[in-house]
Amino acid sequence: MKNWGQPLPEPAELKRQLLHMAALDVIMNEEDWLRVYRYVPDWKEDAALGIVDNGAGDDVYVVFAEEGVIMKGFDHMSPLSPHAREEYGIWPGMYETAPAGLLAYLDNDLFEREDVTFCIWRQAGDSAWKTGEPQEAEGEDDGSDFLLGYLKHTPEEHAEWAVSYYEKPVDLEAVRGLFAGAAVTEELIAALNPQRSAKDALTELEGLGLRADRGR
Repeated sequence: MKNWGQPLPEPAELKRQLLHMAALDVIMNEEDWLRVYRYVPDWKEDAALGIVDNGAGDDVYVVFAEEGVIMKGFDHMSPLSPHAREEYGIWPGMYETAPAGLLAYLDNDLFEREDVTFCIWRQAGDSAWKTGEPQEAEGEDDGSDFLLGYLKHTPEEHAEWAVSYYEKPVDLEAVRGLFAGAAVTEELIAALNPQRSAKDALTELEGLGLRADRGR
């Protein structure tokens, strides 16, 4: 086990960012399966779940629990993929030093636990993110630079990403308001996606735990 060597947001900030990124995807895209960012506040009784899935075979799952946070990333092109090994299997050293209480959350069919090229965690009370030490993997690309880039967006960076992804203009001030935690209104939804049903979007956003102002 060692400290993770790249900057990552604090757990509470990471959770907030994933929530707001997922909220923007709810507004921009009514089809859940086409969204890159998803957030499930009540995934377990004691845990929330954030998901990044780029639709190209790469994903990140982030579990936020009382014990801390655990993140499983998978880059299908990485040489650390279990599919890239001569004999299929998780790269030795990937999970061995992860806290058992956090690792247990990955024992779920949703995660495809074997599909992993990096794993990062932060136990409650710790001051640094940790990771395992995959054997003989020094210098190999685990996909973390690429995939963690999805998790470190400012409102401005995320608006720029959304313009590229959705191939249409995205109202920057509306994105800033969403990221700032303002109550979501029909006007904000219309500013971001005039074709989106505000009623349906507000219902989904309330399910994420966001404040909604329906104008009543």
